[in-house]
Formats: sequence, structure tokens, C-alpha cells
Amino acid sequence: MTSDSPSMTDTTLSADQVADFLRDNTEFFTTHAELFATLPVPHPHGGRTISLGERQIFTLRERNREFEWRLNELINTASVNESISTKLMQWCCRLLAETEIQRLPGEIALGLAQQFDLNEVGLRLWRLGQVPDTGYGAAVSEDVRTFTDSLKVPYCGTDTAFEAVNWLTATPRSLAMIPLRPAPDEPSIGLLVLGSDDAERFAADKGTAFLETIGSLASATLHRLAAA
Repeated sequence: MTSDSPSMTDTTLSADQVADFLRDNTEFFTTHAELFATLPVPHPHGGRTISLGERQIFTLRERNREFEWRLNELINTASVNESISTKLMQWCCRLLAETEIQRLPGEIALGLAQQFDLNEVGLRLWRLGQVPDTGYGAAVSEDVRTFTDSLKVPYCGTDTAFEAVNWLTATPRSLAMIPLRPAPDEPSIGLLVLGSDDAERFAADKGTAFLETIGSLASATLHRLAAA
């Protein structure tokens, strides 16, 4: 007759058997509480031994440090998002306050540069009859229009080989390109290019939620030009 459990003559238990026993007998450390103070276990960062109770305290401290790190990271992210939201609101207020519609493209580009401390902002517009054929309304190639139409979300990265980068006076270390369109499924009416000397500011792994909001607000502002 065979059995999976250890017999009365067994003198050695495997680690799995010990673990199973402790799981099945949760009252063990209640009836043998002295083991917490006397049972030696290896120190996680050294060769010496410590009591089981000390090891438990050490583990809890490690977890607390991890939780504190995560909490600080969340607080920092919240602080950054709050700052961006404030700047976004100030930029939006600036657009709403502009009464001369011909100045709206400049308010979009210059306002972004000032509110978000950007090195440079490039902007070109098309399919808007009220925009002069110079400056923000200067002609762009069909490649630029096709590329902009293909962007469903803003582009972020460090590739500076795009034609639109030439709208900036200096080559940035990272850039974001935001398509402008009246509605999500409609053809583009322009492209915003944000340039930064910081290679990480518009890194490819960055989220684009705020950039999408900028694109939506700028597009809504330009609707005033189309309506005129």
C-alpha cells in the first residue's frame, strides 16, 4: 500500500511538504509563538541569520519602501499633469480672448511656445480660405498633406527627417507633430510641429493625451477662420 503523505518512519521532509503542512495548519505559529523569536533564517542581504520575526519585519519594511516609491511616483505624475492642465487652460483662455480672427494662427503657435516653454513651434494651414498664402498659410507639399491625413494621433519621436521640421529655424532633439482637422474623420486643415532641445520631452514612448487635446482645441479655434 502506498501513500503520498510521509510515513511514520520518514526522517526527512521536503520543502514542499513543510510548506503544505504550514498552509494546512495555520494554528502552528499560534501554539509555537516562540519560534518567531528563536527560529534562525538567512538574512536577505548578508550571510548572517536573523529570527523569523525579524525577517518578517524586514519584509514588511521592504514592501513599505516599495509602496512609498510608488506613491511618490503617483504624486509626481499628478503634479505634472496638474501643471500641464493649468497651462492648457491658460492657452485656451488666450485663444478665446482673441477677437481678431486673422491673429488666431499666431496665437495658437506663439501661445503654445510661451505657455509650455517650447523651443519652437511650427504651423502650416491649408483648406482655409481666410488664411493668407504666406506665413502660416504658405504652400506645403502634397507629401506633407498626405502624411498629416495619415496621422490619427500625434507623432512623438526623435526622427528629424520629416519635411515639416524645416518649418523650424533649428533642428530639435525631439518633436511632436499634431494633425489639425475639423472632425476625426475629415481631411486635415493643418499641422502643428512642436520642437524641443530635450530628447526625452517628446520621446516615442510618451503618452499623447494632452497633445490630442491641443490638436482638438486648435482645430476648434481655426473653425472660426473657416466660418468667416
